[in-house]
This record gives sequence, structure tokens and C-alpha cells, in this order.
Amino acid sequence: MTSMPKEPRPIVFFDVAMGDTPLGRIKFELFSDITPKTAENFRQLCTGELRKNAVPQGYKGATFHRVCDFMVQGGDFLKGDGTGSMSIYGEKFPDENFEMKHDGPGLLSMANSGPNTNGCQFFITCKETPFLDGKHTVFGRVIDGMLTLRKIENVQTGPNNRPKLTVKITECGEM
Repeated sequence: MTSMPKEPRPIVFFDVAMGDTPLGRIKFELFSDITPKTAENFRQLCTGELRKNAVPQGYKGATFHRVCDFMVQGGDFLKGDGTGSMSIYGEKFPDENFEMKHDGPGLLSMANSGPNTNGCQFFITCKETPFLDGKHTVFGRVIDGMLTLRKIENVQTGPNNRPKLTVKITECGEM
């Protein structure tokens, strides 16, 4: 039996659009009791608390730049193509742990370019992806908005699994 966390877990959201058409809202529960540093990084990038030259840094306006059969990836608000990286801790931060597994759809996990290279990019699983276990930190889950995730998952893609129409986070924050 899993014990309940002592503190309530943060709930954050994305409002997502394809082109100018709203797709819906995705709400995430962040595993702050299991991956506190990773969850806090994501939470602050949702709220825009981190500021650079007084400008909020974060996911508002960022796109989902990669969509494939097992996940949707986004969060590169620096370059928009999967090469940008920053976090509330600096450019990159270490893998926190691999306690949670990629054992179903709707799991929120850190995208990276190898061990200990976490930044702002994330992905949401569309199905079980055990081949990602031990390589990417799972730090949250979708608690509402799986239909919106499925809409993103089914967008038409071109080279490098990039959506042909822009899929953008139009608003985000903490509930």
C-alpha cells in the first residue's frame, strides 16, 4: 500500500492550442515527495516565478516540438527545437532518481541529452515506455486532460516528428 505524501502535491496546468484552435487543458500532479527538485523546477517554469532581466521564464508560449507514437515532448522555450536547456538551478541539473517507472500513459518525465542533463524540456508518455526507465526521471502525472494529450498525440507530423501545425502552451500556472 502506498502511503500518502505529508504535504499536498502541487497541481499545475497547461492550456494548449494547435494553431489558433484551443485543444484543452492538461492538469498535472507533481511528485514533490518523490522528486522534490525536479518537481519544483517544473512548477516554477509553469508559474513564471523564475525571472531573467525581470522577464518571466517558463513554458507560456512554448511549443511541443516532437510528437511520436509513445510520447509528446516540449518545454524548449529557449530555441523551440529541442536543443535549448535551462533550469531554476542553472543550465542543467542532475537526475534526481529513477524511482517511478514509465509504466503507462500520462506520465510526466524529464527529457535529456544523457545522464544528468535535465533542464526545461519534458515529455508526457502516451503509453507504457519501459525502455525509458533508468534514463529519464518521472516526476508527475496527468490527472485531468488525457483527451487533450490524445489530440496532441494525433497531430500530423513532418521531419524529426515535428508537428506540421504549431502546438503551443498558451497559458500555464499552478492551481
